[in-house]
Amino acid sequence: MVVDDSVSKSKLVAIVDDEEDIVKLFRDALASINGITIFTFTDPVMALEHFIINKEKYALVISDLKMPGLVGTELIKKLKNKSPFVRTILMTAFAVDDDIFKEYARKELINGFLQKPIRLNELRAEVNSQLHTYEHTYELLKQESFIEIK
Repeated sequence: MVVDDSVSKSKLVAIVDDEEDIVKLFRDALASINGITIFTFTDPVMALEHFIINKEKYALVISDLKMPGLVGTELIKKLKNKSPFVRTILMTAFAVDDDIFKEYARKELINGFLQKPIRLNELRAEVNSQLHTYEHTYELLKQESFIEIK
């Protein structure tokens, strides 16, 4: 069996929004970023299940705030409980001034925020920034794992 090395080294990125046209638009906008494989979900529960199975490969999850079944802040909290180093971006068309959002941002459960309507160049810039931060954190962890404690 031949394994495509580019896929095995690819970082996973999920786009979670209950609107099909949004996930397709964002997937197409991010398709040119090298080193990532994009998964799209219109059901946040299915996104969570996929994340749990593949948590070691996930670098970033982009989630809408208001979705049926599981709101974005709860999805992000569950993701971070499973993998604290995954980067997260929350997006919404609604004004956000609630205490839960502020608490999640303070605790770094939410790493980035995008207000809808989102310009695609802003989306790409935020995703690139989060992926860069993830890579930097991952490299530091790899270096620390080689340090012997005597």
